[in-house]
Amino acid sequence: MTSNLDQAIAATQQSDWTCVFRILQTLPTQKENRDLWDLTNKEWHKTQIIALETLLKGDFATKWEIIKFYPKLGDQGIAVLSEYLIAETTDFESRWFIIRLLGQFDRAESILILVKFLHQTKEEELISLTLEALAHIGLSAIESLGNLLDQAEYRFWAVKALAHIRHRQIIPYLVNVVDDPSPEIRVTAIEALGSFRDPEILEILRHKLIDPAAIVRKEVVIALTLATESCPQESTLDLLNLLKPLLYDVSLAVSQQTILALARIGTNDAAELLFPLLKSPATPIMLKLDVVRAFHWINTAQTLDYLEEGLRWSDEVICQEIVRVLGRLTVPALKAKSSHILIDFLLSSQKNSTSPSLKQAIAFALGELGQFTAFDCLSELAQDSQRSVQLHALAALKKLSPFPSAQCHS
Repeated sequence: MTSNLDQAIAATQQSDWTCVFRILQTLPTQKENRDLWDLTNKEWHKTQIIALETLLKGDFATKWEIIKFYPKLGDQGIAVLSEYLIAETTDFESRWFIIRLLGQFDRAESILILVKFLHQTKEEELISLTLEALAHIGLSAIESLGNLLDQAEYRFWAVKALAHIRHRQIIPYLVNVVDDPSPEIRVTAIEALGSFRDPEILEILRHKLIDPAAIVRKEVVIALTLATESCPQESTLDLLNLLKPLLYDVSLAVSQQTILALARIGTNDAAELLFPLLKSPATPIMLKLDVVRAFHWINTAQTLDYLEEGLRWSDEVICQEIVRVLGRLTVPALKAKSSHILIDFLLSSQKNSTSPSLKQAIAFALGELGQFTAFDCLSELAQDSQRSVQLHALAALKKLSPFPSAQCHS
């Protein structure tokens, strides 16, 4: 057998990969129902070196064949494969094959290295292939990964790996780490748990809304919103009560995520919770802008009333966003009301209504809404002293639908 291996080594030195693989195929196969080869330890070690070099340096066709052969060498080679996968010097093609190969090993070690690599690479094709390999290993590795949760050095990556599997069998393991000292581990567990529709999980998530870490509270808001989307109205109302305090969270990121959650819920009750944020002088501008955009997503007559009020007392930045949002409405009944709101604002004596940039934005919005009731106002804007306002008004006039007009006098 040694002579065959020596021939294979000589072939690798000559880069004759077809010859190398042909020799490897002549080696003894595993005995039935056993994991031992009919090779000495020294011969086995030589075989592993040859197979690895073929995988790294062979042509594409040979690499394709070697990944079918490599698992016969046993799982002792996982550590070496892992080193080459994350090494900066390993080329794209070799990584591609190593990922496919690791996906054939039903071992927690394979999953851990694949998850680590997933967070290291930015290559979309390799990310997709890594996820495919993780799914291929899947359920059979859950128990092994679960056992790694007791080992601090592996816990983070074990949780990451379990989260990728997304099967109900992972739930007990992730529930056990939602109170882990590491915020990153808590976030990963909560994100995965939020994908399951389970009353027990919802109860756990509710309690995590007061987690000391902002990144965890933010993730809980996302998870709760997703988990209750298919629930009855009573659950939605309950969720609104849970989310209300987080609108005023010390973390702007949490507040922003809560605003997005309410926009996604999309009811007038959700809009009612948001309106005080728009009114309050203490609310940061970035949050007020998010509230205005949330009203656009909710898209009801009530949110138009809130936006109309907002135009009366907001500063120019917020008014600009309100005008943009009003101009993007598509529901016919709301488009008509939106157009009237903009016309009334233009006719008002408010300081912001005379701003050239706002006049320009209003002209554009009225053109997008396409209501003929705006004809007279746009005609007057077309005579404005500012050239940019004139041009936007003229462009808007071309978009109007021929419906009966209403007078507009400034």
